[in-house]
Amino acid sequence: MNLILQSTITCPACGHEKEERMPTDACQYFYECENCKKILKPKQGDCCVYCSYGTVKCPPIQKGTNCCG
Repeated sequence: MNLILQSTITCPACGHEKEERMPTDACQYFYECENCKKILKPKQGDCCVYCSYGTVKCPPIQKGTNCCG
């Protein structure tokens, strides 16, 4: 299985988009928008900011495992 490690996060507050490289061995629970400085947290039911605001789900979810297990 080929994992996609790049995901574009879109800030729900200001709409700013930035492509980021996702960690393969940890959850990213917080993310600061470089434009408006809002601290993003996962939406209820999501494990990390990539699953909530990214164009690609995090690597553990792509593999079918629990992100923060």
